[in-house]
Amino acid sequence: MGARERREVVVVGGGPTGAAVAIGLANRARDVVVLERAPVWRWRACGVFTSPATVAALRRIGLRAGDLAAVARPIPAMRVEAPSGTRFRLTYGDDGSLRSAAVGLDRSALDPLLLERARDAGAEVRSGAAVRDVDLERGHVRLADGSIVEARVIVGADGIRSIVARGAGVDRAAFLAPRTGLTFHVPDPSPDVARDGRMIVFDEGYVGLAPIPGRRVNVGIVLGGRWLDRLRRGGAMEVVTEVLGAIPPAGDDPVDWATASGQACDPIEGAAPIGHRVSRRHGPRWLVAGDAAGFLDPFTGEGLHRALVSAELAAAAVDRHLGGAHGALAAYDRAMGARFRSKDAVSLLVQAFLARPALFERAARSLADRPVVRETMGLVMGDLVPASRVLDPRFVAALLRS
Repeated sequence: MGARERREVVVVGGGPTGAAVAIGLANRARDVVVLERAPVWRWRACGVFTSPATVAALRRIGLRAGDLAAVARPIPAMRVEAPSGTRFRLTYGDDGSLRSAAVGLDRSALDPLLLERARDAGAEVRSGAAVRDVDLERGHVRLADGSIVEARVIVGADGIRSIVARGAGVDRAAFLAPRTGLTFHVPDPSPDVARDGRMIVFDEGYVGLAPIPGRRVNVGIVLGGRWLDRLRRGGAMEVVTEVLGAIPPAGDDPVDWATASGQACDPIEGAAPIGHRVSRRHGPRWLVAGDAAGFLDPFTGEGLHRALVSAELAAAAVDRHLGGAHGALAAYDRAMGARFRSKDAVSLLVQAFLARPALFERAARSLADRPVVRETMGLVMGDLVPASRVLDPRFVAALLRS
C-alpha cells in the first residue's frame, strides 16, 4: 500500500491555471500542493496569443515588468483575413503605443515562471507527479506510484481532458462540430520588429500566426469538416504543409510560409477535440478551473484570460470554504457562469459565422468598413468590455448591414 498524506488543498495540473490557484491560496497562507504530471516543461498544444486583459491578470498574480518583458512580445493588432482577401485589424483597445497591446507569449518561459512564483509564495510543486484517479467524495487523489493525498478540497486545473471533471462525471461534449488543433513554432527572420499577428480563415478551418519572444512565430491551426479525414489519412505534416503553403503573402510578414513547415522548431502538437464543457464546476469538496471548466473557441483567444480569472475566483472561493463559509464553492460556480456566459454566446456566434462562408465574408466586410463596430468587436474578443455588447441586436444588425 502506498504512502498517505493530508493536505488542505490539492491542485491537479501545473499549467497557468494551477499555478495561479496555488499562488492565490499560498498568499492566503493555505497549505497547497500542485501535482504536475510532466517532470519538466514540454511543448504541448496551448494558447499563445492573448489580449491586454491577460497581461493585467498576470500582473495581479505577481508578475513584474521584467517578468512580462521576458515572456511576452507586444503585437500591435490581430489582422483577420477572409478567404476573399477582405482584411480587418483588431487592436484590442491599444492606442498604437504598444503600452497596452495584445501579446504573444513564450509558454516555455511563462509556465515554469508561474510555478516558480507558486513556490515562492509557499506552495509545494511536485513535478512528475501523475494522477491516476480521484475519489472526490472522500477527497482522495491517487498518484501513479500508488500514494494517496487526502485533501479538504481538490482543484481540477488539468485541461480539457480533466481527470477531476471526469471523476465528477461532469465532462460533456461542446456545442460545436468536432475540431482538431495543431500547434508548433517556426523561426522568425525579424525578431526585433513589432508587427501584427495574422488570422487567416479558409474553408472549414483557420490558422493563427503570432510572433513570440525567442525569435519564433507560433503557428496554431484549427481544422474541421473534411480536414479531419485528411488529417487521419495523410498525417499532420502533410496537412500543415498544405495549409501553410496556401497562406497569402503579406508585405510585413517576413516568413516564407511555402517552406515553413520544414523549419519547425518543435514537434507538431495536436489537441482533439478542442472544445468541451462541464455540467457544473463544483461539488462539496472539489471544483474545476481554467480549461477543465470548459473551453470553446481558440478563434476568440479566450483560453488564457479565462484560465487566470477562474484561478482568481477559485482561490478566493476555496479560501472562504476552508474558513467555514457555507456555499463558497457553489458561489464560485455561479460567478463563473455570470462572468463568461455572454462571452460563450459570442464564441458560439463567431463559430456560426465561420461555418457559413458567405455570412463570415459579409461580417468581415462590415468590420473592415466600420471602425466603431470593429473596435467594439476587438474589445469584446479581448475581454476588455462586457461581451453583451456584441449580443445587442443593434450591433448584430450593424455587423450584417451591407
